[in-house]
Formats: sequence, structure tokens, C-alpha cells
Amino acid sequence: MTATSARAGGARGVAGTIATYLVLGVASVLFLLPFYIMLRNSMMTQMEVSSPDWQWLPAIFSLDNYLELFSDPSVPMASALGNSLLIAVVTAPVSTIFASMAGYALARLPVPGRGAVLTYVVVTMMIPGSVTFVPTFVVVGAMGGVNTTWGIIAPGLFNAFAVLLFRNFYLRFPAEIEEAGRIDGLGYLGVYLRIALPNSVSMLASLGALSFIDAWNAFLWPLVIGQDPASWTAQIALSTLLTAQSVNLPGLFAGAVVTVVPLAVMFLVAQRYIVQGLTTSGLKG
Repeated sequence: MTATSARAGGARGVAGTIATYLVLGVASVLFLLPFYIMLRNSMMTQMEVSSPDWQWLPAIFSLDNYLELFSDPSVPMASALGNSLLIAVVTAPVSTIFASMAGYALARLPVPGRGAVLTYVVVTMMIPGSVTFVPTFVVVGAMGGVNTTWGIIAPGLFNAFAVLLFRNFYLRFPAEIEEAGRIDGLGYLGVYLRIALPNSVSMLASLGALSFIDAWNAFLWPLVIGQDPASWTAQIALSTLLTAQSVNLPGLFAGAVVTVVPLAVMFLVAQRYIVQGLTTSGLKG
């Protein structure tokens, strides 16, 4: 009876494993399908993309759409990609460090008005972006930020959501470790730089990756503030291929492939941190 039960349990275990792999396989196919279609269409002609007949692969594999994308003088894709990369590379670490410092101050510094500042941070999350969009444009424009890279970057350097995450993170951080640092003569700044910050690497990496993705995908603000083609980002350059007069479908798909590659690389590198950073306790080892 025991042997029979063991065999039945083993069979159920094998069946469960097979079912799990089948579900994961189907989910993987569904996840990768849009990328396959995007890559396939980027190597097709306009007629093939718009044809009602389904084709698994292009009739002739060609990179002409990519070459035309970067050779079109009306679409400065190369400089736009450079602008997007610069904006994302600056915004991600700076905004994350700012959020870390603000979160630590709200969690640890015993200063008057700390609760009021926390309330203000929470309130800013409740205000729709459409309400602050015009005032932000007026302020940045008055400071000479129109058609400049810093004008695109500056409003994105403060992230209230990241501040709250870091505050909760440092509230869970063991106070005993910080007390040991103060016994060694460290002040609040020294404790933050030598103890708290090094132990929040996973949070920094995860929120930095999310900030990079958000800055790379930004469209409306760079479109309004970067009116000169020299200030365009990749998303704006890509949108010029879609007009009321014509739609360059192969060019759009080629541009989509080019712009999604940095995000795919970022996700593959930081996926472990994105998952762990929001749940870590903040302790090394």
C-alpha cells in the first residue's frame, strides 16, 4: 500500500512538473510573440507588412529599413538615441540617489517638521501630472530650459514614490548597526554614506533600473520642451514616421527594435534586482 501510494505521488509530481513547464512554455511564447512580430516586420517591405496574408518570415531578409532609418535627414535617429541615452543615464542614478538621501532623512533625522515634509511628499503623488505640467513648463522655460537637455532632465530628478520606498526601507534597517557606527564617531552623514547606503545597493539598482526605463520611454515632456530636432529623443524621432499623410510601417518597426534594445539589455541585467530590491531587508550577506 505504501509503495502504491509512493508511485501515485511520484506520478502526480511528474504530471505537475510537466504541467508547470507547459504553462511556462505557453507564457514564454505569448511574451515573445510581440518581439518576433516587431523584428519580422522590421525586415519586410511596406507591401508585405500591410498585406492581409500572414507571413511567418519576410520573403527576403533585408536591413534596408534600418539603413534608411539612420540615413533619413528628416529623422535624426542617431542623435535622438544619443539624447535618450544621455537623459536616461543621468536621470537614473541622480534621481535614485536623491530619493535615497531624502528617504533616509525622513526615516532617521530627528528634525522638526519631518512629518509635514512626509505629508507633502505623499500629497505630491496625489496631484495628476496634467495639473503640474503647464506650471513646470513655465518655470523651466523662464530658466532657459527650452531645447536643452537639462530642461528635459531636471523635472524628473525627484520621484516621490521612490522617496517613500527608501523611507520604508531605512525604517526597517536595524538601528543597532547604525548605533555601532555612531559609537565609532560617525554622524548621520557618515552613517548614511558608510553603512546605510552600501547596504541598500539592491534598492538602488532596482529603482535605478526602473528610473532608466521611465526616462527612456518619456514622450510628452521631451516633446514639449525639446522643440528643436537637435533636442529630440528617440521616442519623438520615432513618432515622426507616423503622420496624417503617410505611415512608414517598416520604418516604425525598425525604430521600435532599435529603441527597445537598450531596455531589453537593462532588464536582463537588472531583473534580479528589480525583484529583490523591493523586498530586501537591507542587510548584506
